[in-house]
Amino acid sequence: MRAETQNIVADIEKSLELLAQRLNWETAEYRLEEFNARVEDPNLWDDPEAAQKLMRERQALVDSIDTYKGIKQDLSDNIELIELGEMEDDAEVIKDAESALAALKEKAAEKELEALLDGEADANDTFLEINAGAGGTESCDWASMLARMYVRWAEKKGYKVELQSESAGDEAGIKSAAYKISGHNAYGWLKSESGVHRLVRISPYDSAAKRHTSFSSVWVYPVVDDNIEIEVNPSDIRVDTYRSSGAGGQHVNTTDSAVRITHIPTGIVVTSSEKSQHQNRDIAMKALKSRLYQQELDRRNAAINEAHEAKGDAGWGNQIRSYVLQPYQMVKDLRTQHETSDTKGVLDGDLDGFMAATLALNVSGKSRADAQAED
Repeated sequence: MRAETQNIVADIEKSLELLAQRLNWETAEYRLEEFNARVEDPNLWDDPEAAQKLMRERQALVDSIDTYKGIKQDLSDNIELIELGEMEDDAEVIKDAESALAALKEKAAEKELEALLDGEADANDTFLEINAGAGGTESCDWASMLARMYVRWAEKKGYKVELQSESAGDEAGIKSAAYKISGHNAYGWLKSESGVHRLVRISPYDSAAKRHTSFSSVWVYPVVDDNIEIEVNPSDIRVDTYRSSGAGGQHVNTTDSAVRITHIPTGIVVTSSEKSQHQNRDIAMKALKSRLYQQELDRRNAAINEAHEAKGDAGWGNQIRSYVLQPYQMVKDLRTQHETSDTKGVLDGDLDGFMAATLALNVSGKSRADAQAED
């Protein structure tokens, strides 16, 4: 077997090791048997929501087991084919098996990455908030560019995107926007995006065509299951109604029914601007509970907590990623040092490389400071 092929086999075996570790392979079959026994309970569907959750968990385990077994079997089959081809001096068989191994390596790497999304809320839908920071009109425009970037990313993933609220900038762009993004592992993927994002470019709003630096902040937190009990004392919240405003268009409502809820002990503020005030209050309360739940997750998960603390104010010194369009083209994540010159692709939603690098960094247990110190 050629050295290059041996390296590919070694990479696939490493991916299998991680998959087995994340799956807790030694107990996987037993856990599936337990799920199957619970599914056969005639009283299962007395509680439809609990039953659906159980079925989703079972299916996720089945998919993980099938994926692990499939990759392992494909690896074994192609190694045997190469050995057979070498014995019979059949170059065509060897070539086909090597091509299959190369494709299997990509598949294994993709599944390895997905296996990193095993946090308590990683599989959940997510809320995404974007707020313009230092830089005035420039930052409002940058915030709208970020919103477009994440919507494009979510659409490529096949996720459902719902605009919860939006506040237009005075001259251009948006001051803020909040989205709900629904799909498997939406929170797990997007959680690494929390932080300050910095843009450097020639300003389209400057007649002198000078270079400007703009900042906007992104905050991501999971949509919590209704079964998760988050107690909110009515005396701890203030509910305000107001007229929604936005840049117009199909995504923005302008009604008097918008609701803003302020959680006084934490200072958390959530808004919703659908047509129904009752619906807005319900949406806003769910968002508030999600924010409070996120705080609890932060206390449990030091890596996520560090990311949120590092976000800081949307200004100099707090950015997690820089997007430089002038005088050269470069997007660079300051936590992982992952970078690309394909700025157009990134702004069109090509973010998986950055997310993958951050996921891998979090799993390694390194902090942002550790990663930067090694650069």
